[in-house]
Amino acid sequence: MTTISIDPTEYVEVDEGTLQFPNAQQQAKFELGVCMAIYKWEELNTAVENSWGGSNSSEKRDWISGVIIDLFLENKAVDIQLIEETLLYAMVDEFDTEVDNDSALEIGGLIMKFYKDVQLEKYSDIDQLYQKWNEKKNTQAENRKVHIEEDPNNPDSSDDEEEDEEDQDIEMSNNDNIIIDEPKGPIVDDDGFELVQKKGRRR
Repeated sequence: MTTISIDPTEYVEVDEGTLQFPNAQQQAKFELGVCMAIYKWEELNTAVENSWGGSNSSEKRDWISGVIIDLFLENKAVDIQLIEETLLYAMVDEFDTEVDNDSALEIGGLIMKFYKDVQLEKYSDIDQLYQKWNEKKNTQAENRKVHIEEDPNNPDSSDDEEEDEEDQDIEMSNNDNIIIDEPKGPIVDDDGFELVQKKGRRR
């Protein structure tokens, strides 16, 4: 994909209604383009990978994509600076992170380019990003696969360990029912006096 020059004042506008595409295919392609642009944002990816937004950081990234899409669904004019500001606010609100470089502006410029491409029914750059994202996702999925093989020298070791743990559990559960016997009969000291005994406790 070719590098684009960014004019922060660049915008798209319609006379009536909103910036939503009347053609369903165009709208779907644009929404895909927005998602791919958001997934391309390294600062956001770092925040997600480190869970700066909590355990649902990945869902928050998808939510940000939805917020940007809504800008075009709800307004008759959108410029790059509006997209940039929305991204920066979202990073602060959702990830408690301030981005002090121009990366959000670059993502805004990419989204604006995708909108204009879709107007011309040019989808190659969006499709190219989507293909790369799929390849990266599949590679990560392969790397996460863990195949556990039995030890050829001691194939039953894991089974033995499980049986030992079960035996320990049984012994501990049986111990819960142990009754401590109370002393039987009087106890007499060396001087011949009978000692008073406290009643034992049962558990």
